[in-house]
Amino acid sequence: MASLHVGIRPTSLVDPRGPRFGAAVTTVVLAAALVTESPYLLALQAIVFALGAAGRPPYGVVYARLVRPLLGPPAELEDTRPLRFAQAVGLVFTVVALAGLTLSTSAVTALATAAALAAAFLNSAFGICLGCEVYLVLRRATSKTPITRTVPNDRTTHPRTEVHA
Repeated sequence: MASLHVGIRPTSLVDPRGPRFGAAVTTVVLAAALVTESPYLLALQAIVFALGAAGRPPYGVVYARLVRPLLGPPAELEDTRPLRFAQAVGLVFTVVALAGLTLSTSAVTALATAAALAAAFLNSAFGICLGCEVYLVLRRATSKTPITRTVPNDRTTHPRTEVHA
């Protein structure tokens, strides 16, 4: 993945493999929710998205504790702001899917769940975070201050930057 250095130093950085791991778990949860039409799985994933949007992704904790120790350091780090925006978008889709279940509108439930599932799958399988890309486009369109998506994994370059797993 190429680095996009366009200006602002992010306030918080993350190992990009963590969100991809989270997207893989999300893919499984949403696929199961789509097949079973389980309101519990959708509600669980909505909570996960809400926590992720708040900067506390539960799947990131699992990645940090169980998976990351088995891997070497990442080649680069990503700004968490696009990731948090993507989690908020996922939350909107799962809330719409839950509303569809509540209102017995299976088409709305299926479409909203499938859209969130497709986005999670693209991220987990190919590293394409649709919500992150939308965030960057919106940020570039509405701000005079450019944004950096990734930075090399060099703590000495960014001594005041907090790094999350």
